[in-house]
Amino acid sequence: MLNKIHAYIVQNAASFLRSPIHLVPNFLQRQFLLDGLNIVFKEALEEGDFEFLENKWLKVEVKDLDVFWMIGYTGEGLIVSDQSMSDGLTADACFRGNLNDFVLIAGRKEDPDTLFFQRRLVIEGDTEFGLEIKNLIDGVDLDTLPAILKTLLGQLSDFVYKGVRSGQLHSEGIRHVNTNRSSGRHLTN
Repeated sequence: MLNKIHAYIVQNAASFLRSPIHLVPNFLQRQFLLDGLNIVFKEALEEGDFEFLENKWLKVEVKDLDVFWMIGYTGEGLIVSDQSMSDGLTADACFRGNLNDFVLIAGRKEDPDTLFFQRRLVIEGDTEFGLEIKNLIDGVDLDTLPAILKTLLGQLSDFVYKGVRSGQLHSEGIRHVNTNRSSGRHLTN
């Protein structure tokens, strides 16, 4: 019973969060994201690893939340915009996926390449640029994060991973029962 509730919460997290996120003003969303990126990529920023991003834009789109941000870099640091392409801002690459998949990537519970081949993560645009960004993300040492952030990310990604896994096992069990019912066989304990 608790596993079903856990799976339900994880599978429906985006629908629970979509409205509240859209109530948060865009400038606060951008500032929160920028602060988070600056913390996570502090070491890479100090070492100049983001210089390849200068004069380019990465669009990060969370499909099931219906939000996106454009991330760029100037000599002064990372910048985040919510301008759409219709406003003249064009993305050189786009990472598109669902909330749970981004959480699993951030917590190192899933590999971006695996999600890409499963079509759960879409990477469009300049392939070389997208690969550089993916490698930069892969290079983040979670041990360098502040302890509270590392703990929160670990607990959140564990929660999502177990909920996704529980939901998959539950679905597989239902398919197994339905397959046996359609073949005329009945399961007994």
